Amino acid sequence: MKTILHKANTRGHANHGWLDSYHTFSFSSYNNPERVHFGALRVLNDDTVSGGMGFGTHPHDNMEIISIPTSGDLEHFDNMGNKQVIRQGDVQVMSAGTGIQHGEKNKNHDQPVKFFQIWVFPNKKNVTPRYDQKSFADADKHNKLLTVVSPIGTNDGGVQIHQDAWFSLGKLDKDFTTAYQLKNSNNGVYAFIIEGDVTINGEQLNRRDGLAITEAEVLDIKADSDAEILLMEIPLLK
Repeated sequence: MKTILHKANTRGHANHGWLDSYHTFSFSSYNNPERVHFGALRVLNDDTVSGGMGFGTHPHDNMEIISIPTSGDLEHFDNMGNKQVIRQGDVQVMSAGTGIQHGEKNKNHDQPVKFFQIWVFPNKKNVTPRYDQKSFADADKHNKLLTVVSPIGTNDGGVQIHQDAWFSLGKLDKDFTTAYQLKNSNNGVYAFIIEGDVTINGEQLNRRDGLAITEAEVLDIKADSDAEILLMEIPLLK
């Protein structure tokens, strides 16, 4: 097993007033040649948007874009005719494919919205753009690693993307232990600690730490406190 630890306080950071964003990988003005991507995982942004503010209409193409809110209400609109609100418990995906125009804003004026924006390189270019979102109950993530993102055409229960990648969310009680078996032993896993303290294969991690893991088939996971974790099993690009 090989690992690369990204402590929370080593992430890129940009505070634009209305947007406070932490970047695990190079993004916008944060350019770190040692942190461009992990396999097909290109962007992992930890965003807070002030009340009533947001991202104006802008384009994307040939990227799988996943949004996971942790609090507040994020309103989405796009040129495919979608206008949706995503909240804590929801997972949203856009396959940008041949090109989309979309925007996002904080639906509320009296509180911030917090969410993770994640970009994954697709395994197929110039697909027809698509949109999907699903809600996942906290009870289904309690002391369990629940699949919330999975490849197109599978029956694993997550929103689907054009990549052989699986995302799992877990809300774990202190001292709970579990194991994650990789779907493909050639993949890597990027583990991100949303809240709390967790030990993965002997590596101690804290809130907002990330751990890139390769050459492992099973991850042994122990919650050192009440914790919330996101596992992203990702193909490793050649």
